[in-house]
Amino acid sequence: MGRIRVLVVDDHRIFAEALAAALAAEPDIEVGAAGSAGAAERALERAAREKRPFDVVLIDADLGAADRPGMPVPRRPAPGAALPPSVPPPAPGVPVTPAAPADPPYRPAEGAAPPSDGITLLARARRNHPGLRAVVLATADDPHRAARALHSGACGWVAKESSLARLTAVVRGVLRGETHLPPALLTGVIRELTTARRDRTESERLVDTLTPREKQILRCMVAGLGRQSVAERLYLSPHTVRTHMQNVLGKLGVHSTLAAVAIARRAGVSPTDPGPRTAPSSVASTTAPGAG
Repeated sequence: MGRIRVLVVDDHRIFAEALAAALAAEPDIEVGAAGSAGAAERALERAAREKRPFDVVLIDADLGAADRPGMPVPRRPAPGAALPPSVPPPAPGVPVTPAAPADPPYRPAEGAAPPSDGITLLARARRNHPGLRAVVLATADDPHRAARALHSGACGWVAKESSLARLTAVVRGVLRGETHLPPALLTGVIRELTTARRDRTESERLVDTLTPREKQILRCMVAGLGRQSVAERLYLSPHTVRTHMQNVLGKLGVHSTLAAVAIARRAGVSPTDPGPRTAPSSVASTTAPGAG
């Protein structure tokens, strides 16, 4: 097997570059570093175009947390400050691809939502690069977030305070198809995944009670369409749409559209196709030449 190509994604540049340098000191690992979601996605795309794709991406679970209002801003190490004990300083002469000094603003593809945290970026990266293995770097063990990461396609969850030996073992392990979780997280993650499966099963049962028309209305609700837009799309009167929506809420046992959409999403209901509308054949026939 050739050298393992690893991309480190963390907006704490000193940590990211020091970790990248430490990993690059391993004889079988080649490393790049990115300091933002945008830089990471550009690096992954560029590597894929050059036919040198990354094998593993290490993503900070709290990527971008410092930019989100109302969240605590992690302290960045001052220049010259000591690095975390588990991350040795860069060795002289070790080749590392650091993040650019100033990443341009991230601009997602048209119609795509920008990643809001590391786990969201992970899900996007796994969708766009199916062969990529993803590992989350976290400052704290959190069963709920770890379960969400696994659901999004992560192969591992590693504490940032872990030793370099532990991290390299995880990197090599995920390439063998292994999933790595700290033992302290295992019970909580299993509980979270079991609860999510139970909730999904119950949501699927509720959605199955709907008629085909009500399911069509529900898909429109998931797409964020209001009553008037649904009426225009389905060629129904607003009053009829209102009745269908009330029936949907009643059968799902909720009192708001948001709650109905939450159940629909848990059941895997996709939004209605937002493409151009076409009139039903019965309407078209009344306007055909010679009709009436």
